[in-house]
Amino acid sequence: MTTREDSGALVRRMQECFNSRQFDQAADLHTPGFFSHPLGTAGFEAGKDAWRTLTTRFPGIRVVAQDILVDGDRAAVRSTVEGLDTPDGDARPMLFEIFRIEDGRFAEMWGASTGFPSSASPEELLD
Repeated sequence: MTTREDSGALVRRMQECFNSRQFDQAADLHTPGFFSHPLGTAGFEAGKDAWRTLTTRFPGIRVVAQDILVDGDRAAVRSTVEGLDTPDGDARPMLFEIFRIEDGRFAEMWGASTGFPSSASPEELLD
């Protein structure tokens, strides 16, 4: 069983992998059958491709967890996104993600975003 502390550490480790561009190491944090609902795909390969797209287009992009709430095998994460130019006065972009954790690894993910400039929206970039 994964503890509350383990779940929080797993989320922080995944963000560390994204922020340091260690995409292959992030794959080890996901189960072989990991399913991304936003991407509609199984496996983490599509997630790595999405991360590469974002970091190529926005080399300074970083995610920083503001809240990690754990309930059983689920972790809900609210993260700010740094390194994107937003019009003056606009709020910093945010990600909202829910993960299902199985045996200490991510098994499933749901997500949404807000406050992204239209050129940087994860949903737009990955279409």
